[in-house]
Amino acid sequence: MIIQGDTAKISGPAVAYILLWFPEPSQTFVLEEVNTLVRLGLEVRVYTLYGPRPAAVTAGMAEVLAPVTHLGLAATGKLLNDLTHLGRDRGPGAVKFLRQVLLRRWRSLETAGEALWATVAGVHLAKEFQAAGIGHLHAPWADGPATAAWVASHLSGIPFSFSARARDLHPPDGALLEKLAAASLVRTNTRSNERYLAGLAPREAAKIVNIYNGVSLPPRPAPERPRRPPFRLLALGRLVPKKGYPVLLASCRLLAREGFGFHLTLAGDGPERRKLQHLIEAYGLQEQVTLAGFVPHREVPRLYQEADLFIMPSLITPSGDRDGIPNVVLEAMLHEVPVVATDISGLPEVIRPGETGWLAKPSNPESLASAIQEACSNPAEARRRALAGRDLMAREFDSVRNYSRLKALFEKLIS
Repeated sequence: MIIQGDTAKISGPAVAYILLWFPEPSQTFVLEEVNTLVRLGLEVRVYTLYGPRPAAVTAGMAEVLAPVTHLGLAATGKLLNDLTHLGRDRGPGAVKFLRQVLLRRWRSLETAGEALWATVAGVHLAKEFQAAGIGHLHAPWADGPATAAWVASHLSGIPFSFSARARDLHPPDGALLEKLAAASLVRTNTRSNERYLAGLAPREAAKIVNIYNGVSLPPRPAPERPRRPPFRLLALGRLVPKKGYPVLLASCRLLAREGFGFHLTLAGDGPERRKLQHLIEAYGLQEQVTLAGFVPHREVPRLYQEADLFIMPSLITPSGDRDGIPNVVLEAMLHEVPVVATDISGLPEVIRPGETGWLAKPSNPESLASAIQEACSNPAEARRRALAGRDLMAREFDSVRNYSRLKALFEKLIS
């Protein structure tokens, strides 16, 4: 077990945040959430089920303001010891409960392995939380972290909540309905997920609340510069199927054939990188597309500042996996970059046609190419929608406002 920060018994009830990794470069919104809650005066302690990320991976991220305790392989001995003595320490009912948690149909072998580790970790964390005087447990994801929170809550009697976002819901894991029933609060970050969960569990609808991710408003960008061909297009995110980047490359092939002047920077890393590189070569787009790889978080603002248009071509995979509202879309809007996105999940809640951006049909290269051309062909309209997008961020996605709501809900549950 690796511990960062003071882990002595706290002076008053605190909220324990349970995650797989923290901080995580692809989850900067969780770091923003934790740091904002700390600045607002909530005592937060973070517990990760896995070990710490290498320093090189988290370089350039914001400072972590909450104490962090990492489990991971270093804690295996303690976790197995607590599991071995579960019946003695908690009674036969606890052993029966753990069997009920684990014996179910999980959506994949990977999910089952994560759930197994989360369950064992939850047994250990129940003791940790009671010893530390924790008043509430919160998991920012509905899958493994929420399973650990559910187990720890059941064994310790400390109430728990969880957030439900994207890949943790679509498709749901085998325990989602029971976690919805056991939780004191369920937070979504899109209205579409709020409706989805209420439809899955109508009896739990009253405890489901939508609070959008919070973002910090950066200084206003530099004065608007002329936008002219070749237009600088930007896509940013993990290179995974639900992002729809092969569709974007197919759109780029159409644009190139029509003589549309552009250059796309596709930044990020992931399992689809080789496939995307192959498509770039097969489509003859080596001059128009740069596959930039992983970009440290401190360098991301420069990408937005240099972009004429941000593109988010998300789709729904055959398994049901999909985005909620990708944080990169919010960041682009904050930087006053016009946005083209696809009409799925929570994206229409922020990209509103005729108002804050352009929506294309998902998995449709022709529709995406048409939206890109339309956005680039009218710079004045693109600028108007970009400014409206930033105004929307200030109204509905302000970190202090949104996480003040979340803080109040936590404090109500603690009291």
